[in-house]
Amino acid sequence: MFARRLLASLALTLAVPMAASAYEIRPKAPETAFSGKVAPDVIGLSSSTEGAKAAAVFEAYLKNHPGVKPEATQQKFGGTNVSYVTAMRFVVPATDGHPGESLTAMFSSPASANRAYYISRKLGFAKDRQPSKAEMIERVTAKYGQPTVIGDSRLYYFYKGGKLMSVKQKYTPASALEALDAPINPKVAVALNDANGRGSCVAALKRSQALDKSLDKLASEAKAANCDGLLVVEITPGIITERVSKAEFTLIDFKQIVSAAKIDDEAFAAEKNEALRNAPLGNMPKL
Repeated sequence: MFARRLLASLALTLAVPMAASAYEIRPKAPETAFSGKVAPDVIGLSSSTEGAKAAAVFEAYLKNHPGVKPEATQQKFGGTNVSYVTAMRFVVPATDGHPGESLTAMFSSPASANRAYYISRKLGFAKDRQPSKAEMIERVTAKYGQPTVIGDSRLYYFYKGGKLMSVKQKYTPASALEALDAPINPKVAVALNDANGRGSCVAALKRSQALDKSLDKLASEAKAANCDGLLVVEITPGIITERVSKAEFTLIDFKQIVSAAKIDDEAFAAEKNEALRNAPLGNMPKL
């Protein structure tokens, strides 16, 4: 199967020595926003999932979609022959019985344990099978618990200090449905900022979604965010406003992005310096 072939390929690649001398990568686990029970996932993928092990999770989910296989993007670690997974995705094409679905996960380098730091899933619903917004809210809260805040067609889960952030919002099924279709309460929006009135993770989410998903591109946004991580579910209205045509799940570990970017930068620099030290010496001219 794909997972076994990919894992075997990665294991073989990691075992292949460099032409000059083998380069040993010593993984260092990055800091993360999530731990223990506070570890949300998207179809089984979380920020602790390693790129080399993600294929098995993808394949297990796709067993009911014959012909759909996960696609892995790999790159070399600096100037070495060590390859690793930087991204994995799948796309379920739209059909008469299924409106389509896609998922993308981004991973850091082996130096920072090749962990997932950005996961995005887009899920569609057929016109004759669209759930109600109330049912969708119930499904989401049953899996992830009560959100930090609801508004702007989204359920926001913000995490800081290993815990779900609270802005003292309590929702009943009725008030959650009402809040979903309304803008975020202005007082809540202010409470999500840092002491300087900046860093709202609502804004950090939107900017991150628009950026290239590489670590270096997301790092500055992650540093400015007033939360360590987030999970957000965006709900798009369906054939009538009470129904759901599409749901988008976004999981971002900002703390891990900052930590992994630092670890990777140092590891890439160390590998480059070692390669320079091991480069062949030139011939000495006659003096």
